[in-house]
Amino acid sequence: MKRVLIIGIGAGDPGHLTLQAAAAIAGTDVFFLLDKGAEKEDLIRLRREIIDAHARDPHRTVQVTDPERDRTSPAYTEAVADWRSRRADVYAGLISDELRENETGAFLVWGDPALYDSTIAIVEEVAARGVAFDYEVIPGISSVSALAARHRTSLTRVARPVRITTGRRLAGDLEGADDVVVMLDAHCAFAETPQAADAEIFWGAYVGTADEILISGRVRDVADEIKRARADARARKGWVMDSYLLRRPAR
Repeated sequence: MKRVLIIGIGAGDPGHLTLQAAAAIAGTDVFFLLDKGAEKEDLIRLRREIIDAHARDPHRTVQVTDPERDRTSPAYTEAVADWRSRRADVYAGLISDELRENETGAFLVWGDPALYDSTIAIVEEVAARGVAFDYEVIPGISSVSALAARHRTSLTRVARPVRITTGRRLAGDLEGADDVVVMLDAHCAFAETPQAADAEIFWGAYVGTADEILISGRVRDVADEIKRARADARARKGWVMDSYLLRRPAR
C-alpha cells in the first residue's frame, strides 16, 4: 500500500518542527512540493531546507506547479471548490505516478494541516476518486499559536471561548464573541468594523520568519499602522501571510 503523510512544519521558524514531524520526514521516500510562483519562492526554499536537514537518503523530491485560484470571482465558495478540484487533479497524479508501492510520500504543510488549510480535504477527495493509498496527518505549530506566543499572550481568557474566523465574516462573528482570531484578512476588516474599534489587537505577519512584523494595541490607535505595514510588506515581498487576535474589553 502506498502511504502519504501530511506533515505540519510550523509557521516559518525551522525550530518549530516537532520531533514527530522530523521523524516522519526521515521516513519519507518522496517529497511533493507545490510551486506557487517566483513571488513565493521563500515557501519552497524553507521546505527544501527542512528536507535537507532531516530527510534520509535515498529520497527524491517532485516539484509541480500549484493551480492558481480565481481571486476575482464574486462567487467565493464556488471559486475555492474549483481550485480544490484542480489541486486534487495534481495530487492524484503525484500519488499515482510518482509514488511506488510500499513507498511513503509527504506534503509539507505550512503551520498545522488541521487549521485553515485545504490539504486534508484535497487528499480525501483523491482517495474518494479511487486512488489507493493510506494517509496520516502530523500536527504542526500553527501560525495562531505562534502569534499568541510572540505577543506573550493567551488565546483564551478564563471561562471564555475563542472564535476562529475570516475577515469577510468578522463583523457578524464579533457579535457573539469577545476573543476572535482572524486568518488572512486581505482587506483589514478590523479597521472597518465599528464593534472592533475598542478591542485590543495582536497582529502579526510572517510570524516565525526573519521578516516577522508584530503590532499590538487598541484597534482605533494602531489600525492605520497595521494597514501601512501590511501594504508595505506586500509591495516588498509580493505576498503576505498574517493573522490577528481581537480581544474586546470585558463586559
